[in-house]
Amino acid sequence: MADEAADRGLYVISVVAAQLGVHPQTLRHYEREGLVTPARTPGGIRLYAQADLDRLRRIVELTEAGVNLAGVRLILDLEDRLRRSGAGAGVGLVR
Repeated sequence: MADEAADRGLYVISVVAAQLGVHPQTLRHYEREGLVTPARTPGGIRLYAQADLDRLRRIVELTEAGVNLAGVRLILDLEDRLRRSGAGAGVGLVR
C-alpha cells in the first residue's frame, strides 16, 4: 500500500508532520477545526494529497505569523473564493 500511496501522491500523517515541522497532533487538530480533510483508508488511516500539503503549508505560514485558527479559516475561505472567481490573479492573498 505504501507504494500505491506514493504513486498517487498520498502521504501518511507522520510524513506530512515531518515535512511541515509540526506534531501529528497539530494536523489532527487542524482536521477537527475543519481546516483540512484528508482522505482515509478503509482502516481509518489519514492520507494527505499534494493539495492538502499545500493548504497545510499555508496554514502553518499563517499561524507562525500570529494568525489564530479563526483568522486562518477566514483567510483560506477568502483565498479559495478569489481563486474560484478568477479575481485572484495578482492579488497578494492568493498563491
